[in-house]
Amino acid sequence: MANAVDRLCRAIGYPERPEGNASRATLLADGNEILATETGGRLRLVSRLTSDESRYPSLAAWAAGRMLRESAVLSCDADGAFLWQDEAADAGDRALARLFETFADSCDWWRDRIADAPAPAAAPELSQMVIRP
Repeated sequence: MANAVDRLCRAIGYPERPEGNASRATLLADGNEILATETGGRLRLVSRLTSDESRYPSLAAWAAGRMLRESAVLSCDADGAFLWQDEAADAGDRALARLFETFADSCDWWRDRIADAPAPAAAPELSQMVIRP
């Protein structure tokens, strides 16, 4: 029986299949990498958004509203901000295809916000700051 990563690739018509019975594959969608992994009965999709820490405040500001609109979750770790979403590994092909489509749409939305947002202003040097009573 095919694992969830292989079934995902088949459901979305992805041209390449994971080697053997791999429970992990990196897929390209719109020029961006999406990591698909199956573990603990879940199929998880993950895509890195940015490693620029100065973007985190604007990402956090958008996150609250996006939680109401989508199932993808914005997270951060030592390597930067990323988006993830998961589904039961035994979900049907339609559910897997829908997972990939909605996740790719979410990634596009977040990348557009990052690209359109002006670069954050640099914080002033502490030696230049004056605190007045």
